[in-house]
Amino acid sequence: MVKYKQQVQDMLSAHEEQFKAFKRVHDEYELDPVTHQEAFNEKGLEIQALLRRWENNLCGKSESGKFGKFSSNLAEKFRGEVKVHFPLIDHVGMIN
Repeated sequence: MVKYKQQVQDMLSAHEEQFKAFKRVHDEYELDPVTHQEAFNEKGLEIQALLRRWENNLCGKSESGKFGKFSSNLAEKFRGEVKVHFPLIDHVGMIN
């Protein structure tokens, strides 16, 4: 398995309860964004913090090394893999 996909799987496993709770809110938000906006943003901020921490763990070492130019691509792939599970993750913090 590719490193960024493994990192996403490890993150989902390590914080299973938080991601399950966010998945419920995410699915409700998908059906009715206006009604569930506040809960989605609240849970989403917690998830965004986790994503940043795991993304930094994945990309942090490569940024300062000879592979620094590939770090942004790796971060994008990581975020893309997260969007497979949570397609609306980028909507956290937005107001409808």
